[in-house]
Amino acid sequence: MLLIGELRMIKKLRRQGLGISQIARQVGACRNTIKKYLALPDGVAPKQTRSSRPSIADEFMGLAYELIAAGKKSGDDIPASAIYEEIKRQGYEGSLRTLQRAIASWELRVDKTRKPDPVVRFETEPGIQMQVDWIEFPKDKLSAFVATLGYSRMSYVEYVSDERVETLIECHKNAFAFFGGITRECLYDNVKTVIQQRNRYGKGRHKYHPMFEDFAKHYGFSIRMCQPYRAKTKGKVERFNKYLRHSFHKPLKAKLLIKGADLNLISANAEVMKWLISVANVRNHQTTLEKPIVLFEATEKNNLIKLPFIDYEVNSVRIHEELASSEPIIKPRVLISKSTKRKGGRPNISPLSHYDRLIPSSGVLL
Repeated sequence: MLLIGELRMIKKLRRQGLGISQIARQVGACRNTIKKYLALPDGVAPKQTRSSRPSIADEFMGLAYELIAAGKKSGDDIPASAIYEEIKRQGYEGSLRTLQRAIASWELRVDKTRKPDPVVRFETEPGIQMQVDWIEFPKDKLSAFVATLGYSRMSYVEYVSDERVETLIECHKNAFAFFGGITRECLYDNVKTVIQQRNRYGKGRHKYHPMFEDFAKHYGFSIRMCQPYRAKTKGKVERFNKYLRHSFHKPLKAKLLIKGADLNLISANAEVMKWLISVANVRNHQTTLEKPIVLFEATEKNNLIKLPFIDYEVNSVRIHEELASSEPIIKPRVLISKSTKRKGGRPNISPLSHYDRLIPSSGVLL
């Protein structure tokens, strides 16, 4: 008998126009089973029963119990997909569905059915948009920078200890280097390190953080903001945030807890990079039904803007930030130095060379 999630997937694939045989191959069930479940009215699910037959997952239930128990101890719910990845490394050769049935049969926990996401996601063309967000882990005194490409769903994650604008910029640079290019625009919610005042200069003309705006110009991407109070506008990265929290962060904490170790910045970044390469970006995405790395390599990678030839140095724009953060100057003003006053009280006007210190040393991408 299929799980409720698999039944939903069958219905979804059918709505997308796939045939019975195609759906059967995707789900791993026979054609007659697919026909039977497609005949059920929407919202009606068959009653799931637990099998008492031996399972190849039985010998791994001890490790599964330890992970689930450790997660509960820290207040986390470890998903079966994360347990599946762990016991595969211990020699398990069965499927995820077999593991889920074994966990239910051994009554290690009661599975909670997720409600369908009512948010409508808008698709973007390859290379157009990258959605960016912070995800916070206050118990661990860590935050994670998360960037997801809008077309392929290829994602990058970096753990940090603060969310300052300098940190945000460095994370962007690392993300663009990871992807090998830059999207035309990046989407954000109302975060102060990106936007300081909405509609400051007219409708849709926002006052951005000067340092971050300078960085965006240098890298050649446009800043795009979510609608106020609607962070779900960037639903692709929000969905990945949940996946990261429940399928990586919580299981990693549980594994470290079993070993008597704590999660820290170094271990988190070392493990998350391995997870991105071996799990997150090579899984079949539930929306695209494709692996993010496959869509990225086939289509999106070649549509990215090339990285700038001249790197961007954060510290070189501190003075620029201080000036730009003040109100716009209507009339030009001159710099007067007290130490260079002429005799008689008339000040010397600073030569143009004095303005060099106000100009960022990094180049500008045209």
